[in-house]
Amino acid sequence: MKIGVLVFPGSWSHDDFLWVFREVLRVAAEPVWHKETSVSGFDALVLPGGFAHGDYLRAGAIARFSPVMPAVRRFAEGGGPVLGSCNGFQILCEAGLLPGALLRNDSLQYRCQWVQLRVDNPDTPFTPGAGRGQVLAMPISHGEGRYFADPATLRRMNDRGQIVLRYCTPDGRLTNAANPNGSLGHIAGIVSEGGNVFGLMPHPERAGEPAVGGTDGLLLLRALAGGLAAPAR
Repeated sequence: MKIGVLVFPGSWSHDDFLWVFREVLRVAAEPVWHKETSVSGFDALVLPGGFAHGDYLRAGAIARFSPVMPAVRRFAEGGGPVLGSCNGFQILCEAGLLPGALLRNDSLQYRCQWVQLRVDNPDTPFTPGAGRGQVLAMPISHGEGRYFADPATLRRMNDRGQIVLRYCTPDGRLTNAANPNGSLGHIAGIVSEGGNVFGLMPHPERAGEPAVGGTDGLLLLRALAGGLAAPAR
C-alpha cells in the first residue's frame, strides 16, 4: 500500500498526513507536488488542508487547474480512493469530483476548534466498523466550510447515502450551536456516488494520536491505509 499526499503552493497539512501514515499507521506515503502529471504507483490519494494558491478567487478555485488534477480525476474515475480534508474537500468540489460547494462560514469568522461529528452512513469504504449515529471528535480550521448544494442535489445525496458526517452535539443531536459554520443540513463530510471519493472539512490527521487530543481520525485513515473495501450497495 502506498499513499500519495498532494502538495499545492500553500498546503500545510500534508506533513501531518505523512506523519500519521508513516509513523502511526506504518504505511508508505509520499508527497506529490502539484506540477506532477501522473499519480501512477499510488494506491490512494489525499488532498490536504491549507490555502492552495492562497485561496485566491475562492478556496480551491485555482488548485483545480493544477497539472496534477487531470491525473487525480482519472484515478478517481477508475475507482481509486481519494480523500480530501478541509482545503482538499474544497478542491474536490471545485473540480467536480464531489457535488456542492463550500462557502464562507455564516459567522464570517475563521473557526479553529474541536467539533463532534455524527456518522450518518457507516456503510462507506471510509467508515468500516463505525456505527450509525456514532459520534466522533475531530478539529476544524477553516473560514470557508459552509457546505451548500441545491435542493435537487441534496435530495439525491440523501437518497443515495452520500452524506457521511454531520456536525452534532456530543450526544448526537443536530443543533444550531453545534454547527460551526452554518453548513446546510449540518453536513461535514460526503462521498461521491461511486463511494470512492470522500471529502470532509474536519482534519482527521490532527486526531491521530492521544498526544494531540484524540484518535477518532484514525477510523477514517486506517481504512484508507488498509485498502478500501468496495462500497456497500
